[in-house]
Amino acid sequence: MTSREHPVRILIVGEINVDFVFNGCHALPAPGKEVLADDFVMTPGSSSMICAMGLARLGNQVTFHGHLGADASGTFCLEAMRDAGIDVSSLRPSSALRTGVTASLSTPQDRALVTFPGAMAQLRAEDVGDALLEGASHLHVSSYYLQKALRPGCRALFARAKAAGLTTSLDPGFDPAQQWGGDLLETLAEVDLFLPNEQELLAITACNDLHAAFRFVHNGRTHTVVKRGRQGCTSLYDEQWLNVPAYPVEAVDTTGAGDSFDAGFLHAWLRRLPWSEAMRWGSACGSLSTRGVGGTTRQATASEAAALIEQAP
Repeated sequence: MTSREHPVRILIVGEINVDFVFNGCHALPAPGKEVLADDFVMTPGSSSMICAMGLARLGNQVTFHGHLGADASGTFCLEAMRDAGIDVSSLRPSSALRTGVTASLSTPQDRALVTFPGAMAQLRAEDVGDALLEGASHLHVSSYYLQKALRPGCRALFARAKAAGLTTSLDPGFDPAQQWGGDLLETLAEVDLFLPNEQELLAITACNDLHAAFRFVHNGRTHTVVKRGRQGCTSLYDEQWLNVPAYPVEAVDTTGAGDSFDAGFLHAWLRRLPWSEAMRWGSACGSLSTRGVGGTTRQATASEAAALIEQAP
């Protein structure tokens, strides 16, 4: 399969921020103490941007809509997306806003994030005009819990997208308040693909068992794929449990791996590949993204992902 088959245009509606990634931290910092890191990179961040850039890297036509400040971080993100071939013509940097920033601190065992939301908390569903939807075939939203102004109208936005003939997907991301509100379950009624990680799904459903959590979110329409890090991914599709392992790569940093998984899965699914094959594409792209520091520095091309899938037993 080549990236030119079945061209689609994907609209990403979401947050924009820059990542400061500290990789190889000797420990996660404790109050009153300082730790050293082996590497650092400033890179385009946010779940939405990482997914958008992953999709563009795979050869997809991508449009991005969100809010950003007219500041150095905003300029950095805008230029990075433009250089990746993403349509950013609807973006309007504002001097009244400050672009968000995330500090990502990674050890070999785990990572921690600190985020200043900035402009990402200002985007509303009403800001997504009909013209943006009419020019797309798929709508993806990430970071449901971080986008506080978008969240109340998110279900209506997905409904508008459906009425305009688009397919839809949602990656909830982590809830910093850890309240995991039930309104997300109502929003899923208008969503085709739900792409949480295991921790998020268990928290959203208040279940201790992954199988029970899948049953809990089953609504007769939405298909769910759960990202499980080193354990790959799991899905319940046509009443069958499907598991795809992570692909072995020499991992450097896991920042944004789940968002690159989303890009790989959507790339394959939108080309109408079998469900299990789309899971393999997601797993391959998530795995390959860990080869470099930051979420976007080593994202996979379509040929790289296809080669990894073909080589796997």
